[in-house]
Amino acid sequence: MTHTPRPHANTPRPADARDAPGCRLYLITPPAFDLAPFADRLRAALAGGDVACLQLRLKGASDAEVLAAAAALTPICREHDVAFLVNDRPDLAAAAGADGVHIGQDDAPYAAARATVGTGAIVGVTCHDSRHLAMIAADAGADYVAFGAFFPTATKDPKTTAEPALLAWWSAIVEVPCVAIGGITPANCAPLVAAGADFVAASAAVWTDPGGPGAAVAAFNRAIAAARDSQPQRS
Repeated sequence: MTHTPRPHANTPRPADARDAPGCRLYLITPPAFDLAPFADRLRAALAGGDVACLQLRLKGASDAEVLAAAAALTPICREHDVAFLVNDRPDLAAAAGADGVHIGQDDAPYAAARATVGTGAIVGVTCHDSRHLAMIAADAGADYVAFGAFFPTATKDPKTTAEPALLAWWSAIVEVPCVAIGGITPANCAPLVAAGADFVAASAAVWTDPGGPGAAVAAFNRAIAAARDSQPQRS
């Protein structure tokens, strides 16, 4: 299999993530949605092609709403061998039995998040455009770091902007996988893949695609493959 941020128990992790081929799609939910229709949209998205994981990002939702969404969406992810992550809240990730949590710089510290979700779970950390923050997260044991935003995005108000050179620097010297995030589409992801992103994150580009989420995921897979195949093979 190709690498994913530490996958759930049914999917063994490669001994060396950097030896696994290519880049994969990291899906993020819309910040709000009606659960039943969205579950159908998620099934359509995951039927469209390879997806590494789904991050549940429900801003402003109650704990009960987050847990209800997790209960409905986790089985769909399991059926497609897709890791399921909760944004911001290690406590809810643990309560939901999620595969892990994604934390920002203003959320729980890494050590507290790890203690809450356990050693076998994924903990990913937002590092904006900062090499320093990424090194701190990697040294602490983060399973991946996320850089961005690489492009303008309407999904959230990014605090920083990042350049593909950051991904190239990171991938050249650090084993911990990196996620590129922010305004990424099938049309603009190639430079990020070429620079060394292990994952490209997408939200609006998938959920608002006029052809539907399955077509969007398929388009991402084609774009990622084309960018990967155009690069020199690693020795």
